[in-house]
Amino acid sequence: MTLPLLIASVVALCYFAGSIPFGLIIGKLNKIDIRQHGSGNIGATNVLRTLGKKWGFLCFTLDFLKGLLPVIFSAKLTAQAGVGGDEFIPAVAVVTTVLGHVFSCFLKFKGGKGIATSAGAITAIVPYAFISGFILWFAVMKISGYVSLASIVAGIAIPFLALASNALKLNSEPISAYSIGILFLIAVLVTVKHKTNIKRLREGTEPSFKKKNEQEAQ
Repeated sequence: MTLPLLIASVVALCYFAGSIPFGLIIGKLNKIDIRQHGSGNIGATNVLRTLGKKWGFLCFTLDFLKGLLPVIFSAKLTAQAGVGGDEFIPAVAVVTTVLGHVFSCFLKFKGGKGIATSAGAITAIVPYAFISGFILWFAVMKISGYVSLASIVAGIAIPFLALASNALKLNSEPISAYSIGILFLIAVLVTVKHKTNIKRLREGTEPSFKKKNEQEAQ
């Protein structure tokens, strides 16, 4: 296999895997179009709010795995091919998988915000940075109750956490500059995809799990 063919194979595989709209599929299993409920998003948060915790967790898990597994497979395929690209092809796999979710070929090139899929893809190349980012996400979520705010903060923080991971030599091999660049690109993409959430946060109209739990407790 030549390097150009390897790159083309990785891009095709990762984009196709990322494009699978599990949120929409789960909605169809429950006889609804998830895009016509709640926020209209196909991601795990809207599935959770619309269909409950069981389906929301399933959606998150499937979206996470469709980010994780193609990137891991691409890295192994690259190593076995022995034609180079070991540093940049995993980064290509990450961004292609995330773009597949955000611009799904099955949804007329529309899709979700890419949080769960990004989390899976990032875990494949920078596990320590992802773990730190998840802890930060959880803390912001618990304190504020806003999933969107937690996702934005974690998305922006992860590239810097990856740089810190390199500086502290936590990885068996340094994270490549390609991967660091992709993490910054994903941070920008996550922020842009949350522009309506940012507007609602500023206006105080963003749905909050904290407020919802307080109301249910009354």
